[in-house]
Amino acid sequence: MSSVVAFVGLGHMGGPMAAHLVRAGHRVAGYDLVPDCLAAASAAGVEPARSAADAVAGADVVISMLPAGRHVLALYRQEGALAAARPGTLFIDCSTIDVADARAAHEAAVAAGHRSLDAPVSGGVVGAEAATLTFMAGGGEAEFAAAEPYLSLMGRRVVHCGAAGAGQAAKICNNMILGVSMIAVSEAFVLGESLGLSHQALYDVASAASGQCWALTVNCPVPGPVPTSPANRDYRPGFAAPLMAKDLGLAASALRAGGVSAPLGEKAAELYAAFAAGDGAGQDFSGIVRAIRERKDGEPA
Repeated sequence: MSSVVAFVGLGHMGGPMAAHLVRAGHRVAGYDLVPDCLAAASAAGVEPARSAADAVAGADVVISMLPAGRHVLALYRQEGALAAARPGTLFIDCSTIDVADARAAHEAAVAAGHRSLDAPVSGGVVGAEAATLTFMAGGGEAEFAAAEPYLSLMGRRVVHCGAAGAGQAAKICNNMILGVSMIAVSEAFVLGESLGLSHQALYDVASAASGQCWALTVNCPVPGPVPTSPANRDYRPGFAAPLMAKDLGLAASALRAGGVSAPLGEKAAELYAAFAAGDGAGQDFSGIVRAIRERKDGEPA
């Protein structure tokens, strides 16, 4: 059944996601601050709105994909999305933000008479374009049931993780695993290089042994063994290093707030922050192998 969907945030992720909803027969009103993003979405069938509030007015569902928690809260409050929406509108935020901000956004939506779900994604731009994303949802059972048909059009797997904020919690835990594992895989390849081991030999062993992981078999950080990995495209993202740095920063903040000891997660956040602030700013997160390779013996990480 066709619905009216408002989609706010039509960048590299949001644009393709909104296009899938259009192709499924939904009417999608979209808004983005960047004119080029709005134009690209319009070419895919999204109806451009003059403001976020204009996009939201009359929508059955509002989906947002924004850079940070402050942008989501501003959308809901200062930009008037909650005020412009009809009572009972379902708000689905697919951004990756702090758990506390996700819960604050949920509370603001409910206080304004709406329904709310946090549903961050895993899968990157490739997943957004191919509709193979994984959604991690936090909110009530009824809200999840209402959101699932829309999320299923944009992804391959939709998981209800618990109450409000649980989707964000799952996302930062997942990406802490990913960040740490990519560093470990990269260090192993650099070690293998120093020992005279070819990339292909190490891949052939580790991919079929206990070292097997997504960072190795899908996003291999060296050219050759996995032809579709960003390493074969001079590390063009993919999943950009600054986004990994952002996610690990959220995880590190949560670790400190919860008093959890996780030295590998904290070190991964530190390494990716430095990489993203330097040569890695425009690279895929697997490009961290270059930074590892270039470190001098004995130099602090």
